[in-house]
Amino acid sequence: MFLETILRDFFIYVYGYSNNIFLTVLAFTLSFVAIAYTGYRVTVSEKMWMLHRLELLINRIPMIRTIYRVSKKLVNLLGSQEKSVAKEIVFIEYPKEGLWVPGYVTNKAGEMLVVYVPTSPNPTSGFTVVVHQSKVVKSDMDIEAVTSFIVSVGVDSAKKEELEKLADMNRAGTGDAE
Repeated sequence: MFLETILRDFFIYVYGYSNNIFLTVLAFTLSFVAIAYTGYRVTVSEKMWMLHRLELLINRIPMIRTIYRVSKKLVNLLGSQEKSVAKEIVFIEYPKEGLWVPGYVTNKAGEMLVVYVPTSPNPTSGFTVVVHQSKVVKSDMDIEAVTSFIVSVGVDSAKKEELEKLADMNRAGTGDAE
């Protein structure tokens, strides 16, 4: 009904504009062909061609290109697990000993790990640290679970035993272990 209303209003608008049935039918036919062609291009191509063209335009603007490229990589980092660049989830002591934050390992260089530490409640903002692998605690959480933990500001914690393990490590490190 929505499409019918739009087409009817368009037909009435064009006919009222020219009062010539030939021009009305021609405008209606050209509009239909343009919409059909756009739909065909969107369904046939792997990537929507208009978005692809917009991306090409953005890549020509120097400052915007840099922001767009970084934002796109960040979105891919937090995207689906099949395409994600995050190789594993870890906890690191940051900003000081005894305080643990979850992070995504995005790259490795020998024994050093590049870890993206997202901030709550918006995981797309955060910072990157380079840390020795001996300073991290590997997590069994998947990307979806840790992202949910971050977005919910810690309320949604599927792996409470991991948090208890971190608490035990703190007690052992400070000499309070029983």
